[in-house]
Amino acid sequence: MSIWLEILIAFIASSGFWAMIQKVLDQKSVQAKMILGLGHDKIINLCKCYIERGYVTPAEYENLHDYLYLPYKAMGGNGTAERLMKEVDGLPVREGD
Repeated sequence: MSIWLEILIAFIASSGFWAMIQKVLDQKSVQAKMILGLGHDKIINLCKCYIERGYVTPAEYENLHDYLYLPYKAMGGNGTAERLMKEVDGLPVREGD
């Protein structure tokens, strides 16, 4: 049993193990940045569309606010989306034509 423990400790202590862990963490970081970027783009485009139109429907607002903006903000999204979201918050809510 002690030989397996020594092998495990040697593996964990090796630089290759930590390089592999760092690569996995870096990949997740890149994926998070991509998701954040896609969310930002979608939020900005939808906000501009609703602001230009002058109103937002309840379903559009729920989709934008609950399913895009809140997760985006929780991931650390920036102030551009927040500023436009505040403008959308001020729009009249009505059913679509």
